[in-house]
Amino acid sequence: MSDISLTVNGKRVGGVTEDRTLLVHFLRENLVLTGTHVGCDTSQCGACVVHVDGKAVKSCTMLAVQASGSTIATIEGLADGADLHPVQAAFKEHHGLQCGFCTPGMIMTATDMINRHPEGLDEATVRAELEGNICRCTGYHNIVKAILAASETLAKRAAKGKARQAA
Repeated sequence: MSDISLTVNGKRVGGVTEDRTLLVHFLRENLVLTGTHVGCDTSQCGACVVHVDGKAVKSCTMLAVQASGSTIATIEGLADGADLHPVQAAFKEHHGLQCGFCTPGMIMTATDMINRHPEGLDEATVRAELEGNICRCTGYHNIVKAILAASETLAKRAAKGKARQAA
């Protein structure tokens, strides 16, 4: 058993866990953050993606003890109160989901992708970077459309912010 401490969605949390506990199970069972889904437990589907120190990580591939000391963001921490994050809003607007099981992982992957490409994304890049996420319901068309729309929204927002700073 190990004592771990992390910051999850802006809050300092801790607990005692078995050394073999995966981060995804610690989040779901110890912290009751069930938006992070367990789809395969083998790093194939991407339903468990969270951000660890700002980077997208499949939480079924990381032990909770390995995450100790890290800052974790889950789907529950993405929205700003009642206001959806732009990626969440784009998924809603562009119908980027059907059953919704893969959606939290897709959104967390998309958010990381957009953060790494602040100048914007193209369809080929989005499709290539989604290869680690599986959706069994859709043909990915609306998911890609949603990510491109969110990328455009966030790029415009960043440009406006830069213009205000320059003025």
